[in-house]
Amino acid sequence: MLKKKRNLLGLAVFLLVTLATITANFWLPVSPAAIDPDQRLLAPSNGHWFGTDNFGRDIFARTVVAARVSLSVGIIVAIITTIVGIGIGLISGYFRKTDFILMRIVDGFLAFPALLLALALVASLGGSITNIIIALTIAFFPVMARVVRSAVLQINNAQYIEAAKTTGTSSLIILTRYILPNVLSPIIVQSTFIFAKAILAEATLSFLGVGVNPSTPTWGNMLQESQIYITIAPWFSIFPGIAIVVTVLSLNVLGDGLRDAFDPHGVKKKHKQKRRVQVS
Repeated sequence: MLKKKRNLLGLAVFLLVTLATITANFWLPVSPAAIDPDQRLLAPSNGHWFGTDNFGRDIFARTVVAARVSLSVGIIVAIITTIVGIGIGLISGYFRKTDFILMRIVDGFLAFPALLLALALVASLGGSITNIIIALTIAFFPVMARVVRSAVLQINNAQYIEAAKTTGTSSLIILTRYILPNVLSPIIVQSTFIFAKAILAEATLSFLGVGVNPSTPTWGNMLQESQIYITIAPWFSIFPGIAIVVTVLSLNVLGDGLRDAFDPHGVKKKHKQKRRVQVS
């Protein structure tokens, strides 16, 4: 995967964003919460690389620190969603009697658009990081469950699975030792995409005003605050927006690279099809 420059660039950008926000307290020259009314809505300069907001706060410092919330929500949602999706997908794909019940429940969640479902849950539970994680997990776990179930169904009738069943191996051992290791590749790829979707969803919820406390800097509430000043201070919204785009794009590139690495045969087929099209 790392042989392609695109994948290396995506990994480098994601690591840079993560490292910058983790170590922000040690190298940022200005506190993201420092208010200076005399420095309101200043354009980007040497003193303020991304300019200042309506309270005179440094936008660069707030953009860097705001990544903590987005990345924390994204990674936690991805982990919990993966665990829940693996459990439901394995049970549904292996035990056919429970498949109908579990998949109908999953279909019920899939009937609602993920963002609208998360918005309704956060609005009812209240705006906090914990409630956002719960809402996004409920909104995204059906997709992971479907992916895991599909992968389990593909290998459920393999010869080594049938051999394990005939020797009296317990279902738990078959699921954990034989099936789960062979379905990890689509799980890992899907988890990276859920990570990216969770970052976008958290920013959207904060932008709509149902996210975390407004005193906590996030990319979403920074965009919300910048709406009024978008014509006189466009940098107020441009830089947080770029941060979201760059982070999500780097994760999507990593997801594509992982998918190609785990499925080399699919990549070869794509290259052959392209060659056929070019020749024809």
